Amino acid sequence: MNNYLFINQEYFYLLVIPIIYLIWYFYKKRNITSQIIFSNTESISNISTLKTKLRHLPIILKLLAVSLLIIALTRPQSSINWEESTTEGIDIVLSMDISGSMLAEDLKPNRLEASKEVAMDFISQRINDRIGLVIFSGESFTQCPLTTDHNVLINLFKDVKSGMVEDGTAIGMGLATAVNRLKDSDAISKIIILLTDGVNNKGVVAPFTAAEIAKKYGIRVYTIGVGTEGFAPYPFQTPFGIQYQDVEVQIDEETLQDIASVTDGKYFRATNNRKLKEIYKDIDKLEKSKIEVTEFHKRSEEFRSFALPALILLLLGFILEITYLKQVP
Repeated sequence: MNNYLFINQEYFYLLVIPIIYLIWYFYKKRNITSQIIFSNTESISNISTLKTKLRHLPIILKLLAVSLLIIALTRPQSSINWEESTTEGIDIVLSMDISGSMLAEDLKPNRLEASKEVAMDFISQRINDRIGLVIFSGESFTQCPLTTDHNVLINLFKDVKSGMVEDGTAIGMGLATAVNRLKDSDAISKIIILLTDGVNNKGVVAPFTAAEIAKKYGIRVYTIGVGTEGFAPYPFQTPFGIQYQDVEVQIDEETLQDIASVTDGKYFRATNNRKLKEIYKDIDKLEKSKIEVTEFHKRSEEFRSFALPALILLLLGFILEITYLKQVP
């Protein structure tokens, strides 16, 4: 029985019926009085034939059959012939920089919109995972907690824009807020994808401190530095409209590499839209391969293993009752 899983276990209560009937049956038989009077029973007192020994067999076979039918009703399923498959128990938090520098247009249409587009495509591919969104610049906050409702998450993602919070680049705060969202998770794998284009210059939590906390909770952090090499065109609002000026790209790659290294993650550099898409594809592959496990989920119905013996026992009981073990009233 250890090899079976019973879906409708409430039917096991019906096994009380054959037990009660068996008790009643023997009680009734014990109280039956003889209908034939003998002057002396000494001559038949030692008679013990096979028939007398087996006289209760039909009712026992019938009750066993009923018991097996009740077990068949519980819908037994095999727990050893399952089908091999994989599962992905991953919780992911995207921590995205929305500081003013993310409006630079070295990625098209700009760093922020390109990052949003690629991240939303990534979300749509991870249908089995819980995903959350944290945004940061000079401060950080949770735009969307962990959820499997990716449509809601994507709609909230679309509302993200630069200027939602105080400007600056608080990488440590962005990471710490994401860690706070994952620290109580019991998922097989917990990861943070932290994307930024600058150098930490705000916040009360240092990036490396936040990384150490992530490591403590078993959270892996993938860091992405967004921006081309050298200079990037940045739009400035002037009285004469939008004017572009080349600004130097400054990404604290060393800090991002340290964060990834201490948490067993990986650092990536996205210098254009194509490279950014490739990075998310690489992360997608890395995480699928890291948590690939074998799980068995398909069970075979085994009610026939109980129903067929029940039918055989039932027929055998009736046959014995009307033939070899037939009793005259």
